[in-house]
Amino acid sequence: MKRSIHQMPRPAIAPSLLASDFARLADEIARVEAAGADLLHVDVMDGHFVPNLTIGPVVVEKVRAVTDLLLDVHLMISEPGRYIQAFAEAGADNLTFHAEVVSDAQAMAARIRELGCTAGITINPDGPVEAIRQAAPHVDMVLLMTVYAGFGGQDFIREMLPVIRNVKQWLTAGQRLEVDGGIHADTIGDAADAGADVFVAGTAVFRAPGGDYVRAIADLRQTATKALTA
Repeated sequence: MKRSIHQMPRPAIAPSLLASDFARLADEIARVEAAGADLLHVDVMDGHFVPNLTIGPVVVEKVRAVTDLLLDVHLMISEPGRYIQAFAEAGADNLTFHAEVVSDAQAMAARIRELGCTAGITINPDGPVEAIRQAAPHVDMVLLMTVYAGFGGQDFIREMLPVIRNVKQWLTAGQRLEVDGGIHADTIGDAADAGADVFVAGTAVFRAPGGDYVRAIADLRQTATKALTA
């Protein structure tokens, strides 16, 4: 049975597998799950929409086999429509596509939902915010990139904070607003204060000092919770 993004707690912490040790992937997943991760973020890159290559449906299938966590699959690819069925069948729970490469976001979201997944839409920091506004009524989640898609370890783009605030106003109470890029203890509070409630964290978790995933996730959650309840 598919997991629903709507059932995730607020805030929800989503470790990004892009920053994990792929040689020990099953162990890394087990460790973040035990440490309190709410979902796993899976970055799919095609070497075309973004200049990097990562994982495909086969790896998602293997990840699905070792965890019950919700798999939040971010499709940083030029032709998401060609691959959504493969990722859904591999075990993705949420599929997020880029507005920059889709001519009919409402139709894409509907196709994703027909496959049993929740649907998300996203843009890069210089992407078409108006496309998000138009698609908002038809998706389960909006993901706002706070770095440019394609590589981990980038610095949080603070100019995205007012964008987060604006987009939050377009969403209903049941929809989720996710942020991805440069999220760590010094930025998650500002992102939460602006309205985000799902937080993708890569290096902040998988490269935490001393490998302490428990403390890393707990610190992120505490800071975000404080901002969301202020």
